[in-house]
Amino acid sequence: MTKTISFNDLRRIKDSLPDGSIRQIADKLNVTPQTVRNYFGGTNYEFGKNCGVHIEPGPDGGIVVLDDTTIYDMAIEILQGENKEE
Repeated sequence: MTKTISFNDLRRIKDSLPDGSIRQIADKLNVTPQTVRNYFGGTNYEFGKNCGVHIEPGPDGGIVVLDDTTIYDMAIEILQGENKEE
């Protein structure tokens, strides 16, 4: 299932994740942490892969189309769990 989100919103999600979340997601999906960072807008393809993220320039950092929402969904789940603990 695809999802469309602004680039700035995608970065806000990444920046809101608690320490260790990138590695936690990577470990669960058996990918490198850099692959997860690339999903959130990183561009280091030497140590990570592209994860089906397409960025179109525009306002608010542009539009991002996520071909696979698995990493996005896991990040939202982590954030929701953190909010419940507060």
